Amino acid sequence: MSKPTISQLVGAAPMAFSMEHGSALLGLSLPDEALGAGFAQAGSGDSVIIERGERFAISRGVAVVPVRGMLTPNFFALEKWFGWSTYHGLEETMAELHSHDDVDAVVLEIDTPGGFVLGLEAASTAIARLAAIKPVHALVNPMAASAGYWIASQATDIAMTPGSVVGSIGVAAYSSSSVKPDMYGNKWFDMPSSHAAAKRPDPATDKGRAEIMRDIDAIEVDFHAAVAAGRGIPLSDLAQRLTVTDDVADGGAVYRGPDALERGLADTIETRAAFYERIFSVYAPAPRKSAKAFAAKAAAALAISQT
Repeated sequence: MSKPTISQLVGAAPMAFSMEHGSALLGLSLPDEALGAGFAQAGSGDSVIIERGERFAISRGVAVVPVRGMLTPNFFALEKWFGWSTYHGLEETMAELHSHDDVDAVVLEIDTPGGFVLGLEAASTAIARLAAIKPVHALVNPMAASAGYWIASQATDIAMTPGSVVGSIGVAAYSSSSVKPDMYGNKWFDMPSSHAAAKRPDPATDKGRAEIMRDIDAIEVDFHAAVAAGRGIPLSDLAQRLTVTDDVADGGAVYRGPDALERGLADTIETRAAFYERIFSVYAPAPRKSAKAFAAKAAAALAISQT
C-alpha cells in the first residue's frame, strides 16, 4: 500500500500557495518516523541551533523563528517530522516572545511557498501585534511566496538574500467536476441539500465558478489589505504595483531583488551572514532597553543596512 502524500491532506482547501515553487512539497509522502536532529538557523559566528520541531531559539537577545515548508493551520505532525511551520504554532510563539524578558528583537527566517488560507490571518495578526512592541525583522532566504509573504509583510522590515523571491500575492482554489465514469464505470455526483448549493460549487457551471470566485476574491481583498498595511503602501496603489503589465488583473507574480525593492515589497538585499551580523550588532551586547525604545532600534538596524 502506498503512503499518503501531503496533497491528500490538503484536499481542495483554498490556498495562498505558489504551485511553481511548492508543488514538490505536495507530493511528499508522510514518513514513518521523525526525521533527524537540529539545524543551524543563524550565522556569522553566532549560531542559533533550533532542534527539529522546536519553534524558536534565543541568542544574545534575539529570537530566531523559522517559517518554512508548506504552512498549515495545525498539522503538528508535519511540524515535528519536517520542521514545517503551523499558524497555530506561530501565533503561540509570538505570544510567548511578546512577554519574554530575554528577547529584544525577533527574526523570522522565511523559506516557504505558502500554504493554507485557514488560520493565516490570526498568525499574521499575531506577528503585527508583536511588531508593535518589539522589532520583528524578516529574512527571506530564499522564498516568501503567497501566504509566506502575507506573514513577512507584517514584520518591521524585510531583507532578502541575493537571488531570493517574494510575492505570489493572491489566492487559488482547486476544484473538480465529474465529466465521465471512473475506471469501474461509475459516475460520481456531488449532491448538496436544497439550501446548500454553495457547499459544492461546480466549476463547470457559471454559477459554480461565480461562487468559487466570490470566495477567493474575498480572501484576496484581505490579503491586499494586510500587505498594504504591513508595508505602508496605499491600498489603492497596491494592485498597480503588483501587476506585470498595465492591467491590474495581471498580478500574482514573484519578484526578485531590485524589482521587489522597487515595488516596495522588501527593504534590503544582503547575504544571510551580513544580515545576522547587522542584527546582532544592534541588539547585542548593548544594554537591554525597554520595549518602548524598539522603534529607534529597528530604525538603526535598517539604517545600517542602507549605508
